[in-house]
Amino acid sequence: MGPGRADLLDAISAHGSISAAGRALGMSYRYTWLQVDGMNRCFDEKLVEATAGGRGGGAVVTDHGRLVLEAYRELEAALIKAARDHPRLVELETLMRDVPLNHGGGSR
Repeated sequence: MGPGRADLLDAISAHGSISAAGRALGMSYRYTWLQVDGMNRCFDEKLVEATAGGRGGGAVVTDHGRLVLEAYRELEAALIKAARDHPRLVELETLMRDVPLNHGGGSR
């Protein structure tokens, strides 16, 4: 579980469809389904329950999926809070560019 998969669970809840959630997040149909399949295989219960596509098809985040998402979001918030003033984070921020280079690269 990571931020992308957590966002995908949120999008499935919002859109009621795996493919619509993927579109909303800019993910390909195949990639979206692979992420859902990976989550469902990694946890002891399914996080997403899907029904056949077309009219009447769709998907829901299961109770277990909501529990996992809630636990992940709480951990994420705690880590962000803990890292906010860590000296190494401040150091990393000073080493970063204000604006990323174009894909063409170039030297620093």
